[in-house]
Amino acid sequence: MTNHQSTRGKPRVALVTCAALPDLDPDDRLTLDPLAARGVATDIAVWDDPAVDWSGYDLVVLRSPWDYALRRDEFVAWARTVPALANPADVVAWNTDKRYLAELPDAGVPTVPTVWVAPGQGWATPSAGEHVIKPAVSAGSQDTGRYDLADPEHRELALAHVRRLSDAGRVTMVQPYLGAVDTAGETALLFLAGPDGLAFSHAIRKGPMLTGPDRGEAALYKEERIDARAATAQQRAVAGRVLAAVPGGADRLLYARVDLIPGPDGAPVLVELELTEPSLFVGYADGAPDRLADAVLTHLAGRR
Repeated sequence: MTNHQSTRGKPRVALVTCAALPDLDPDDRLTLDPLAARGVATDIAVWDDPAVDWSGYDLVVLRSPWDYALRRDEFVAWARTVPALANPADVVAWNTDKRYLAELPDAGVPTVPTVWVAPGQGWATPSAGEHVIKPAVSAGSQDTGRYDLADPEHRELALAHVRRLSDAGRVTMVQPYLGAVDTAGETALLFLAGPDGLAFSHAIRKGPMLTGPDRGEAALYKEERIDARAATAQQRAVAGRVLAAVPGGADRLLYARVDLIPGPDGAPVLVELELTEPSLFVGYADGAPDRLADAVLTHLAGRR
């Protein structure tokens, strides 16, 4: 546990990470000084460190616990023991399994069509088209690959990928690859808590990340090409529908990230709703580190 500032009488906040990132992701560190300037004492703490007394914090903020994917049950169980967790433990349980995406079309949210393959279940492999294969529980694009199923080698690699996930007891997602990501990229819209609930903060563009099949290499996350971006009115409207579908209401959240890609008709569709441990990209928008610090203050005030 790294003690950034701990002064008696100040509210205490833990920023949660994993053992592989004991000092946080660099983007998250940009909010340390704004928090200190607001009189908040912050510690950086590893989620599975048994020495941490989570009950000693006024707020525990999930940031980069990116090694949870292979231990999701343990992570969710841990989240339920933390008294002042943001985002809340029931949201963590819902959002860390991407099968939540299957619920959202009924709420009017445009999503990427997805085939779900349970462990031991056969997969009817399409004979053509580019597809993305990934586990339903993952972080940082781990265990994710892109396949051209008209290519016999890719078909074999895709089957091997599904088999590898199935043998590990993991649910597989198969989605069509949205070609617009190669040109328009992916747009992430970031929302932070304010006095009246979640408010739009900023947006970024992520360039294409998937260049080919996944071959089982272990990595905490895949590197991304990030640029600042202005969100369109249409993207913000879709993001609003996404957030309106969050169980229990989005106003309980400290942050949210809505990832969109243009679909075949050019309209934005949801790729993922990130409510557990998303990169917030505060370094790509003026004032965003301060807005995140203010969001923490808003949640602290709500707990008093």
